[in-house]
Amino acid sequence: MVNVVTINRPDVVSLVEQAAAKLTRGNKTEAVALAMRRLLDQEAREGSLFGKNPGSVRVSPGVDLTLPVIDLPESETGLGE
Repeated sequence: MVNVVTINRPDVVSLVEQAAAKLTRGNKTEAVALAMRRLLDQEAREGSLFGKNPGSVRVSPGVDLTLPVIDLPESETGLGE
């Protein structure tokens, strides 16, 4: 099943071309697919962290809980006291 998407906005066409050149060796279809996958993955990570108690934990916009945490000595965190 083949579907065609036509993009007529010059600014969007330019973005797709730039992304394709940098990320997919010029493959515009793959550049759009990559962008859509990233957006869908980002959307999937939003929301409650605990299904049983929705809203019990809130994460500020822009905070990525999947990033590694910097290990600090206990003396700097105050947790060892």
